[in-house]
Amino acid sequence: MLHQQIKDEIKKAMLAKEAERLSALRNIVSAFTSEVMAKGKKPDELIDDDGALTVLKRLAKQRKESIEQFTIGNRPEMAESEKRELAIVESFLPAQMSREEIVKIAEAKKAELGVTDKTKMGMLIGAISKEARGAADGNVIKEVVESLF
Repeated sequence: MLHQQIKDEIKKAMLAKEAERLSALRNIVSAFTSEVMAKGKKPDELIDDDGALTVLKRLAKQRKESIEQFTIGNRPEMAESEKRELAIVESFLPAQMSREEIVKIAEAKKAELGVTDKTKMGMLIGAISKEARGAADGNVIKEVVESLF
């Protein structure tokens, strides 16, 4: 399980005295614990892999937004710190699909669902997202679907 794997990584980071990595891993586990408690479970229970991926994606998105804001605010040192944390978060996410792979899935789903106009674009985006199982960026999926019409 991803949750247990990250907990084990914390121990390794402590032994290796990697302070920045340790901090990032603790933030991830803290987010997992918050998610578990939000679902009405005990804080010591582990989150399933689907839930863990959802939390990791949310953390990655937050880091990207922070990097953007720190860059706009002329705070390069803060942006660098967020970039390093983002790299750690992304190391636990599945590899992202290329645009070409997403186009292939989109064209197949469009034909399969019989989508002919923009009115069913949302349904098509949902079907592609489900097929990609988190390995594709939502913005890229949206761009690809828009380019099909």
